Order: sequence, then C-alpha cells, then structure tokens
Amino acid sequence: MANVKGEALPEGSQRILGRDAMRVNMAIGYAVANILKTTLGPKGMDKMLVSDLGDVVITNDGATILEEMNVDHPAAKLMVEIAKTQDKEVGDGTTTSVVIAGNLLKKAADLIDQSIHPTTVIKGYELASQKAISLLNELSEKVTLEDKDVLIKIAKISMGSKGIGSDKEKESISKLVVSAVEQVADKKNGKILVDHDLIKIEKKSGGEVVDTQLIQGVLVDKEIVNAGMPKSLKDAKIALIDSALEIEKTETDAKIEITSPEQMEAFLRQEEKMMREMVEKIKKSGATVVFCQKGIDDVVQYHLAKEKVSAIRRVKKSDMEKLARATGAKIVSTIEGLTSAELGNAGLVEERKIAGESMVFVENCKDPKSVTLFVRGGTEHVVSEVERAVVDCIGAVSSVLEDGKYVVGGGAIEMELGKKLGEYATEIGGREQLAIQAFAESLEAIPRSLSENAGMDSIDTLVALKNKHKDKDGVNYGVNVLKGNVADMKKENVLEPAKVKKQAITSATETARLILRIDDIISSRGRSGGMPGGPGGMGGPGGMDMGE
Repeated sequence: MANVKGEALPEGSQRILGRDAMRVNMAIGYAVANILKTTLGPKGMDKMLVSDLGDVVITNDGATILEEMNVDHPAAKLMVEIAKTQDKEVGDGTTTSVVIAGNLLKKAADLIDQSIHPTTVIKGYELASQKAISLLNELSEKVTLEDKDVLIKIAKISMGSKGIGSDKEKESISKLVVSAVEQVADKKNGKILVDHDLIKIEKKSGGEVVDTQLIQGVLVDKEIVNAGMPKSLKDAKIALIDSALEIEKTETDAKIEITSPEQMEAFLRQEEKMMREMVEKIKKSGATVVFCQKGIDDVVQYHLAKEKVSAIRRVKKSDMEKLARATGAKIVSTIEGLTSAELGNAGLVEERKIAGESMVFVENCKDPKSVTLFVRGGTEHVVSEVERAVVDCIGAVSSVLEDGKYVVGGGAIEMELGKKLGEYATEIGGREQLAIQAFAESLEAIPRSLSENAGMDSIDTLVALKNKHKDKDGVNYGVNVLKGNVADMKKENVLEPAKVKKQAITSATETARLILRIDDIISSRGRSGGMPGGPGGMGGPGGMDMGE
C-alpha cells in the first residue's frame, strides 16, 4: 500500500496497485463467502448480529446477514449486491450464490499466481457459466400448478435451512405458502406470473409457529373505530373510500364571522347535516363495512354505529389495494361516487384481539386475488425468522412456477454440473480449460459446505459423490445431511427451483468478473480514514488469510 505523491490525487490518498489490489479484493470476497458458508443447509448454524444501537438479529438468511453486517470494503459490498439481487429475483439461494462467488475468486487467485492473466480466467469463467446454464436446462424437470406435491416439497426444502421448528411445522407452512401462491398466480400467454405484493405477510409474536395461518382475504392491523359498531359481520358488503369522512378545513385562510348564538347553532347544524348526508350515502349504497384511507369524524362514527355499519380508518394505501383485489371492491375517491356497484364482498369481517392488539380479519372472500399469511411464533426473534423463511418459501415456489422447471438439491446438481464442466474443459483446451476446471471445483463448494455443516468428513463425501456421479444412475446423488451419508436426493424429495441455481451461477460469475478486472484501488478518504476495512471488523486489506 503506497501513498501516491506527484500525481493528481488529493493529499493523503492511498492506493493499492496491480496484483496486490487483486489479492485484496479476492481475499475479501472469499472471506465474506466463508462467513456465510456455515449457514448453508438444514444443519447450518445461525448468526447473531448486534447493531450499534444494540438491536439483535438472529438469522440464517444470507441476504439478511450481509445487510446487517454493515460491511465497509468495496469488494465486500459487491458480494452484498449478489445476495440482494438473488433475493429480489428469486427470493432464495442467497447463501449459495455468495459461496460460489467467493470460491470463484479463491480459485482465480490461485490461477493468477500461476501467471495466468485475469482476462483468460474471466473468459474461462464466462464459457463455464454459459455451459452450466445450458446443462441446467437439460438436467431440470418440468413442473406446473397442478403438481402440488412437487411444489410442497420445493417449499419445504427452501425452508430447510431456517431453524424454525420441526418437520411438521415446516410441512404445514409449506402447504399454506403453496396455497397462497396458487391463489394469486396469474396465467398470461401460457406463462405463470406471481406478484409477491399480493401475498401480505402479517406477523405477531405469541402462540406457536404451527398457529401460522392462511387467510383467504386481508388482515388489517387496525381496530374498528367505535365501540358501538358491530365487531363481527357475516356476508359483509365492503366500501373502500379514499377521502376523509369529516368536514375538510379549507386550504386557504378563511374567516367565518358569527355574531349571534343562532348563527353558531345554524353553522353547527349545517356541519352535522353534511356529515349525516355522508352516512346516508354510505347506507344507501348498501355497505356494511367501510375502510377509509383517511380520518373519520366522531359524529360520522356515531351515526354509522347507529346504522350498524362498521368502519376502520387510516388504512394504509397498500392495504386498500389488497382489499380491492381480495373483495372485488373498487376504491372510490369521493363519497358521491359510492354505489352498490363499487362494493366488494367478504364472507366474514371480524375484529379479534391477538396478543393484546385488535386486528380486523377480512376473510372467506370468493376467489380472492390477494391473500394474507398470518405468521406466529413464541418470541419476536422467532416470528422474524419465520417471516424470513416464509419470504424465501414464496420466492422459491413462485420462481419454480414462473420458470416451470426444478432440479435435484442436496448438492447433487452442483456435483453433476462440476463433472460435466470438467469434461467440457478438456474439449475447450488452452489456458481457458484451467479456469473452466476451477469453475467446476467452485460449484463443488456447495456439497462440501453441506457435508461440513452436518459434521461429515468433506473429503470422503466429495470422493463418494464423484464415484456415484461417474455412473449414469448416480446423477441425483447428493449429501443427505439428516442421515449423514450420500444418497439419491430425488428419492429423498430434496427438490429446488432451477431458476434459483441459474440466478446464483449468473450473479456469482458476473461479480467474479467485475472483481477480477480491478487492478487499482484508490482511496481518497484521507490519512485518518485509511483504506476501507474488511467485512464486519475483519481488519484492513492486508490482514486476510487466503487459506481455508
């Protein structure tokens, strides 16, 4: 690391050049992968992350760990981006993508030390990535909305790494998630599209994980505004109003001069008359439940209660949209526009007290296009982890439906891709073949990490898997972490979406390429700041160990 003088850089700037810059970046990328690899698989461990303010997050989710870790080094930030992209695109496989990327960088460092140019390594990696994606398409199997059993297996495996309870609890949540995704799935031009926003996740601590339920409708975290209103309504007619049910104050400065008590009384009577008219219009439309995005005046509440109409105020815009999708109601922006045609229907609207807080359940809707997963758990930390598991699960199920393909998990697909890429490397020849071989070995990091996390001998496991994958019948052999052996993972019902694997390979390759092209790091933070530190207090760039 050298201070640069006599160049057009600010005083105190620091710079790392050439091979040193590459080594630093690769070391940090691999260090981030090493942090995450212990969380991989059902036997993976959790991380406890404590913020500056003392907030504690206990999780197994790759994207959450990297987000909460608050990494400082630019190369580490690129690794965080992989996890974020993976999370947004497919919702699952964040740890896998980061572990592959880290190992690609580690293998690249070894090749560069053998005097192979970084662009040659990049070329080899790109060839390997393209070949891996085409092989994935060949090795994957088709799945549709009708294959409910397969979807439940995929959902269960996506939750496998989360320590949220027993197999029974994971099975019940998997069934709920598959039902939720099926409910909101939209078929267009023979393709299935799933909008995750239509599946609302509401969480409350208290109860058990197994109490998590799917509501065919929307759960609104508000209470009915007036004690005199009905708390439970069957076959409810629902009105969604986007304007205030109160007398709006004028925007401009205005004065009303009242010179006698009679005028004051007339003014108040007129105000009440206007509010009564609002209630009359609601009653005339036939609505029995009103969801209002803005405020509701006390007088309006009183008259609505007299008419046995329930009302909920200050409902979030996103909840209003979900209510519209679930009940078939149309959101009206003025009370004048409310007619029976704008109303929606729900089998039951009921206020219930959950963990000491009142919530309004809008359920038993007829073919709702928006549903709610109500997540429960013993403590706040448990509920948060169950929520993360449910988000991953929704991502896995929706991505397998959108892509229409799944592969065998447990490291089986990575071993098969590794074997096929090894054969492909010899076809290509030249220096690129070394990079393709390195790519194949990087994919083997997944079964290796799975076996290490399960307390198995990783070398014995990889040797056994390689021997199995030599046979045509051994394509589906992977690491059975629960029994601690090598087994046919298709028979063990370990299935994963092909899209998750494709995205992991693509984003890992792109990030490795990006980092490998950097040969100069210039920091203008000044002497006091120094070069950015490693991820999560791993020290400066020089203090990294490339060894396992």
